[in-house]
Amino acid sequence: MSYLDELYPDAMCELNYHKDYELLIAVVLSAQCTDKRVNMVTQELFSKYSLEEISKLDLKVLENIIRPVGTFTRKAMYVKEIAHSLLKNYEGIVPNNREYLESLPGVGHKTCNVVLSNLYQEPCFAVDTHVSRVSKRLKYAKETDNVMIIEKKLMKAFPKDKWSKMHHQMVLFGRYQCMSLRPKCESCKLKEQCRYFHSLKS
Repeated sequence: MSYLDELYPDAMCELNYHKDYELLIAVVLSAQCTDKRVNMVTQELFSKYSLEEISKLDLKVLENIIRPVGTFTRKAMYVKEIAHSLLKNYEGIVPNNREYLESLPGVGHKTCNVVLSNLYQEPCFAVDTHVSRVSKRLKYAKETDNVMIIEKKLMKAFPKDKWSKMHHQMVLFGRYQCMSLRPKCESCKLKEQCRYFHSLKS
């Protein structure tokens, strides 16, 4: 925790948003895509269209805008359905309601964790590909653990009031330090407890 505080004292979500629904849609679009690319797409989408306009937008127009994020055909349908549902059920506001959010298309447990953590400061430990990789390398989880098991182990290992911040810190650590390929092991203060680093020496 001290090392992550040293590296990323002000860690926060790198997705750009100004309204609550913008964060929800951005997180849905970020599946298997970089935040940088999502930010490029959402800058165009949210500057041109309101939530109500998105809900009524021609699917092909929406697909063309979000094409760079990948699987754009499916994601376009998700975005339109989410916009329609939020307007119909919550007057366009993203509620602090996990059951409802996870019922939306394209919104899984991890996405819900990110949204509730950022919008409502709910204590959540969202496990994405970066958090999963870091957790396994630093022996907080087994190589065979799935994301739900990893989440439970991390929640047990760290104080509840640190979960949300640590999620962001571990994402940034995995994105910029402990990358999948060519991680910066030599400069890392955690290398002695790292499975990956020791595998390089064996």
